Amino acid sequence: MKRNILFVLALLFTTSLMAQDIIKVDDLVKIQKEAGLVIISAGTDAEYTKAHITNAIHVPYTAFDKDGEIKGLLVSDAEMAKILGDKGVSEKSKIVVYDEFDGRYAGRIYSLLKYLGAKDVKILDGSLEAWKKGRKPITRNATNITKTTFTPSVNKALMASIQEADAAASKPNVVLIDTRAPEEFNGIKDSKGYIPGAINIEYKLLLNADGTLKPKAELEKVYAAKGVSKDKEIILYCSTGVRTGLHHLALVSILGYTKVKIYDGGYNEYVVKNPSKITK
Repeated sequence: MKRNILFVLALLFTTSLMAQDIIKVDDLVKIQKEAGLVIISAGTDAEYTKAHITNAIHVPYTAFDKDGEIKGLLVSDAEMAKILGDKGVSEKSKIVVYDEFDGRYAGRIYSLLKYLGAKDVKILDGSLEAWKKGRKPITRNATNITKTTFTPSVNKALMASIQEADAAASKPNVVLIDTRAPEEFNGIKDSKGYIPGAINIEYKLLLNADGTLKPKAELEKVYAAKGVSKDKEIILYCSTGVRTGLHHLALVSILGYTKVKIYDGGYNEYVVKNPSKITK
């Protein structure tokens, strides 16, 4: 009886780890040749050309940005789906995203794939640096792509509007998290300040020194120190949505929060439409 209980507990623990949208290098190696797997490099063109994981395709974190006065606003859902399909990505694909930096670009593509209804998306823990440390195969050669169709099932509840972000300060059950650097939040560098009512939890606080995501217990401490709790609705923002993705993964996939939204227009949209409200 005791053995059965231990087995069930071990199974539940393993299932919990598998359910999290983070994958280690060795686990990616095990599934690298599986049919239907798509590995996405989310960094810049220059970094992809320099070196990328063998067989990875390139979907840069800026792939879905539209032209206009406000940097980082998204093209339509249909346009995003077409871009993904043209890159060989289906909503049914098993997807692993990484970048050549600290995970923020992978987080951007991850959250947008979730928004569009991709069924199975994970971020490579530690990104390309961890892959290189593990002495796994990389290449400079672009991966051949077979176009497919990405049929979106859009999760509108994942995105918050500018009106929701604007109203957060007056709602005690809503926490507005600015994921930018403290210098930006305080209006010292590249910014005039922050959206009223926001608290600052820079995305880098979620990472270990080697770029991997902190364990669950440490992530809980990061949020608890700022008064963030599961009973409240969380709205994440940065300048353009890029730095919100890792927070979204940590809160929803690892910590089990159920009321998390991204205000994707972020500071860039807010400062144009509500300049007088920016707080410093």
